[in-house]
Amino acid sequence: MKVFYLVLALLLAAGSADAAQHGKQRGKAHPKAKPAPASAPVVDQRILATQVMLDRAGYSPGEIDGSAGTNTERALAAYTKNGGNAAALPQDAVAPYTITEQDAAGPFTSMIPPDMMEQAKLPALGYTSIIEALGERFHASPALLKRLNPTAMFVAGEAIQVPNVANGVTPVGPPAGRQNDASSPAITTVTVQKSSSDLTVTDNAGKVLMYAPVTTGSEHDPLPIGEWKVNGVQHDPKFQYNPALFWDAEPGHSKATIPPGPNNPVGIVWVDITRPHYGLHGTPEPSKIGKTESHGCVRLTNWDALKLASLVKPGTRVVFAE
Repeated sequence: MKVFYLVLALLLAAGSADAAQHGKQRGKAHPKAKPAPASAPVVDQRILATQVMLDRAGYSPGEIDGSAGTNTERALAAYTKNGGNAAALPQDAVAPYTITEQDAAGPFTSMIPPDMMEQAKLPALGYTSIIEALGERFHASPALLKRLNPTAMFVAGEAIQVPNVANGVTPVGPPAGRQNDASSPAITTVTVQKSSSDLTVTDNAGKVLMYAPVTTGSEHDPLPIGEWKVNGVQHDPKFQYNPALFWDAEPGHSKATIPPGPNNPVGIVWVDITRPHYGLHGTPEPSKIGKTESHGCVRLTNWDALKLASLVKPGTRVVFAE
């Protein structure tokens, strides 16, 4: 843990030094010198490289945004605790990507109403824009993509810069022939820690297969502490909205089926568990993971939920801990 805080301090100090030097240079500028264009904000390359490193290693910082924050700090602490070298930052944290015709074609759902009953009337809850879709593909915030590409129009054929997560480590599931099932002992364990708002998947030897930030409930819908098992995994799920299960449901709401899509209330993956009405799932708002409350379920970014789904089977042990 001391190593983690030392590395983090060095990273932040280096960023501060760069900012101070930048301030000195601006102070010496000729009075008539033009300020840097407002459309080209500086990206903290050290923090960005740290987030890409963590993402590749299977220790998700959540949405990559190029800014220091709690999710990145906790992922870095877990990474170093398990033997990761936090000083070995990648030199290729950003890579070029050419937007394809398929990327630009969508289809997109340009406007998604916040009201559940209105959402139920839509055919699908797709990405609202190509920037949102590319952000999910490269585990990045749309704002970061704009900062990395201040003059980009985000159209087909255009070359842009993106976080280089393409070479990320593929999660390793249970050994062949020893997959989890309802009649055999669980080999993989999913642990959700309420106090640190994170999820860890380990194998039977205690090796970490995945780490990710999560949102774990609220005062009204606290995380149900205890042990459960996975019932199954559903991709591109429809969401069965029941206002009776939501303390903050709008008056007059009735049961409704919310169509699938990345902006569905449970994202693109639902991992069902033996606790009724509870699951581990994706989200339409990756920037809020670990920072806001949920209605009791465990919420991850869509890409982390996909990784989790690749590691669990019916019968997988799930532990919700304080």
